[in-house]
Amino acid sequence: MPKALSHIALIVNHPTRTAHLLTDVFPDARVLRGEDPEDSHPEVILALAGLEFALIRGQGPASRNGDHIAFAVTKQEQLDCARRMDALALDYQMARDDTALYFSDYDNHVFELEVVDDVAP
Repeated sequence: MPKALSHIALIVNHPTRTAHLLTDVFPDARVLRGEDPEDSHPEVILALAGLEFALIRGQGPASRNGDHIAFAVTKQEQLDCARRMDALALDYQMARDDTALYFSDYDNHVFELEVVDDVAP
């Protein structure tokens, strides 16, 4: 049976651009491997929230459909990310009495920052 998530793969038009977006929003995100244009399967590998994200070059979803990736954060972390999004002129929406912040990448992948009472360090 599964023990944990190994990685999350997202199909994106421009892996490097999406990696920059995520590293700009999340200060703990870091690129583990950059995109190699010579590779037949171009991708960027990014570490975030204890997981690896494979950002693979391709055609992402045509529209948002409700699927999303939710990160557990403190209220302060949510507010700090919102300030960074404001500085990047990135749209986001607050929901559920401001306990959830939603934003999308350039390819319609939706991310949620959910405020929880006890976030493990």
